[in-house]
Amino acid sequence: MKIVGEYGKEELAKVYVAMMRDDKKSLIEFAESLQPPLPFEKKWVIILSTLFGCPVKCKMCDAGGTFYGRLTSDEILEQIDYLVGRHFPDHTIPVEKFKVQFARMGEPVFNPNVLDVLEKLPETYEAPGLTPCISTVAPAGKEKFFEKLIQIKKRFYSSGHFQLQFSIHTTDYEKRNKIIPVKKWGFEEIADYGEKFFEPGDRKITLNFAAAQDYEIEPKIIRKYFNPEKFLIKLTPLNPTNNVRKNNLVSFINPYEPETASELVDSFRSHGFDTILSMGEIEENRIGSNCGQFVSCFG
Repeated sequence: MKIVGEYGKEELAKVYVAMMRDDKKSLIEFAESLQPPLPFEKKWVIILSTLFGCPVKCKMCDAGGTFYGRLTSDEILEQIDYLVGRHFPDHTIPVEKFKVQFARMGEPVFNPNVLDVLEKLPETYEAPGLTPCISTVAPAGKEKFFEKLIQIKKRFYSSGHFQLQFSIHTTDYEKRNKIIPVKKWGFEEIADYGEKFFEPGDRKITLNFAAAQDYEIEPKIIRKYFNPEKFLIKLTPLNPTNNVRKNNLVSFINPYEPETASELVDSFRSHGFDTILSMGEIEENRIGSNCGQFVSCFG
C-alpha cells in the first residue's frame, strides 16, 4: 500500500488516499476522525474501503462511478494497520470506543473478505473498546453473508460491541429504488433479519436516513415494520458530494440549523423510536471526511 494523498486535521479528521496495487484502478481511501468535544482516548473512528469503487451507485455517493473489484482481507487490514501504527505501534489501543466502520468506499456486503477481517480483528489488536460497524443497503442475494455475520457477532462482539446499520433514506418504495439503484431487501426482509440478529445486550440496529427533499420519510410506515425495542433511527443531512449536486438533491435537514429536523425527530420519538440527529462537524464537509471521494482527483 502506497499513500498518495493526505488531507485534513489531526484534531478532527483526516482522509488518506492509497494505491493498493500497481495502477490507478487500485486507488482507495480511508479516514479517521474524532468527535469533539470528546478526547481521543474516549472515541476514535476509522472508516475503511472494501471495494475498488462501488457497483451500487447511490445517488448521493461519489464512490459509485466505477467498480474494479474487491479488496483482499490483507488490503483491508493494511488500512487499519496504517492508522493504528500512527498512534499505537504496539497494537494496544487504550481507547474507550474504537469504532471501525466498513463504510468509506464500497458496499461491504459485496465483499466476503469483510467477514474474515471481522474474525481477525480481536486477535490482531488489544482493543477492549473495539466496535466494528457494518453500514449496508442490504443487497438481495447475499443471505449467506448476513447469516455468517450473525455467527461472528455472537462469537466476537456480543454485549453491545457491534453496530449494524441499514441505509433506508426514504419510505417511498419507488424513490428508494431510485436513490439506491440496486436490487435489495425491502423493509419486511430487513425487519425479519433484525429479529434474528438482535440479542439482549446488543446495540439497537440503526435505520439511517440521509434525508433529501422530496424523498418522503413517514415514521408510521417504519413503525409498521420495525420494533423500536430493536431498531433506532439516525437522521443525517445530505453531505455536499459531487453526486448530490449532479443529481440535484437538496438536503431536507440544514446542517447549520438542526431545528429543521425537529418535527421529524419528534414524530419518530412519538412512535417509540430512539432517534439520533447526527449533524457531524461542518468542518468535516470541507475536509471531505464525511463523504465524497478524493480518489476522483487522481483519475
